[in-house]
Amino acid sequence: MTHDLNIDLETYSSVNLGKCGLHKYAQSPDFAVLLFGYSLDGGPVEVIDLTGGDKLPEWLAAALTDDGYRKHAYNAAFEWYCLSRYLGRELPVSQWRDTMLHGLYLGYPAGLAALGKVLGLADDKRKMAAGKSLIQYFCVPDKAGNRRLPRDDPDKWALFTEYNRQDVVT
Repeated sequence: MTHDLNIDLETYSSVNLGKCGLHKYAQSPDFAVLLFGYSLDGGPVEVIDLTGGDKLPEWLAAALTDDGYRKHAYNAAFEWYCLSRYLGRELPVSQWRDTMLHGLYLGYPAGLAALGKVLGLADDKRKMAAGKSLIQYFCVPDKAGNRRLPRDDPDKWALFTEYNRQDVVT
């Protein structure tokens, strides 16, 4: 039996992803996976907070290399490469499915927020509007070059965790 594992990550790096690209972003010495959101076979979304010492459950770490699990992500190259870097080994790319590419093939827009709108998804199924500001706060350094941590704003971190959960839903 093949299982479907939907994944979304939130990450940190001091390297500008848009300017430098995924490889340099994830190769930065300060690169970190912050949140790992997932849903197995359409079940409830779980979010693992890797900033607080939580680890991936053994079954989930094993599933990332098991061909009995199809891994799905929106812009899957990001999740695939970041998880390969996080785990210290290249994950089998053939096991990944990119839902953004599937949508583009069908003529849909590339952005997850725009896609949700075009598909007419209900608000509780769409990408959260607060996402950009949360990513700016937790995933990139501030103007002085400092990293913001969950303890710096626990309420924002709770919202960021929900943002990660909602991206898996969307």
